[in-house]
Amino acid sequence: MKFSKMFYVVISIILVTIFMLIIYIFPSYNISDRSIGKPIKIYFADNISSAHRKLIGLFNEKYKGQIEVVPIDLPFSKFSTNDRKELLARYFRSKSDRIDVFSVDQIWVPRFARWAIPLEEYFSKPEKDSLLSYALKTCYYNDTLVAVPLYIDVALMYYRKDIIDKLSDAKAIENELSNSITWQQLINLNKKIKNNPLYVFQADDYEGLICSYIEILANMGGKFMEDDSLLFKSPKAIEALQYLDDLFKKDKISPQEVLRFKEDDSYKYFFQDNSVFVRGWTGLFKNNAVGKKYFNLKDDVEAVPTPHLEGSKPASVFGGWDLMISRFSTKIPAAVKFVKFLTSKEAQKILFEGGGFIPTNNELFDDSAYVQKHPNLKFYSKLLKNGIYRPFSEHYTKVSDILSYYINLSLKSDITPRDALYRAYDKLNSKNILLK
Repeated sequence: MKFSKMFYVVISIILVTIFMLIIYIFPSYNISDRSIGKPIKIYFADNISSAHRKLIGLFNEKYKGQIEVVPIDLPFSKFSTNDRKELLARYFRSKSDRIDVFSVDQIWVPRFARWAIPLEEYFSKPEKDSLLSYALKTCYYNDTLVAVPLYIDVALMYYRKDIIDKLSDAKAIENELSNSITWQQLINLNKKIKNNPLYVFQADDYEGLICSYIEILANMGGKFMEDDSLLFKSPKAIEALQYLDDLFKKDKISPQEVLRFKEDDSYKYFFQDNSVFVRGWTGLFKNNAVGKKYFNLKDDVEAVPTPHLEGSKPASVFGGWDLMISRFSTKIPAAVKFVKFLTSKEAQKILFEGGGFIPTNNELFDDSAYVQKHPNLKFYSKLLKNGIYRPFSEHYTKVSDILSYYINLSLKSDITPRDALYRAYDKLNSKNILLK
């Protein structure tokens, strides 16, 4: 255990060092550059997909000689979301002006608001109204607009049609799946399908595990956090974790391997071991390296809503990434132009068609001809209506880190669900820091 903790500490230090080297090899912008005809350089930190690169190229061509966007690539294949969060936080504490625009997981907005400029004065009401309300809601902190949504995401489930189609009641099952199957129905399927792992989800001690817990808790009408108050000891919080625990240990709908799975691990297992279901996010075959590798199975894979508890309505956790402008930037007007470009209808089309990212510009959803051409937008609209938010709190990421650690322990049978929640509560109310 001590070796494992030290390993992660060393890896974290290495990643931070690499990140700082990436940042500091770029020459800083000199205010005199514009006076001698050089373009203003905007440094943009994100997971730079091929769709992002296309947009950056189009923007640079449009503002040739005036503004040039320089990408700082933080690929998901090398940096987990937690890695990116810590790298950016440590970077901004240095108060450097070498990053101008950066993307954040929507749940980070409260934490990063201190390092971002308020955007109210730069975005008119019509411009804000053009953005998807589900996504725009994540961009406020203390009633102030501090970010704008680049793309939104929502949890879903993928299943193997070729496996389900072999069952005698395949059509009935697929109909249930399309409207969100209940957990009990999923348990019943486990008795029918013997030769394939049934349900794969992300149960490592990180944010993905929290998302599964939140959905079940929402089905029960509960929360584990409200504002900055922890509700871990509430009956519903305990009941929801007990239910998740039972699904895994008593009903055995998932293989033991999921205890160490994050997204890419779960996708690999889904494809390689012919699992029937996997919990995931949109754009599997467009913006995920594992999905692209197994693109030949695309026609056998269907996306459907996540499962729900009988008697409740489906609930899928919102995801997505927002754009912020550093308060240390010396090029704010140019940065604003770039951010507005990324949220434009044409830019959002490129992100959606080229990368599978759900658009945040309402014009695409309101364009009937475009929706007819891209019917999966209807499916996404259905999912978004059942979307649920994670807590908006500056302290949420710390809460999530600790809670996921103890939920993972519970699933491993090291402690009971009740003890897991009580220990997480005590840890967060102590002065101790959990080292993972």
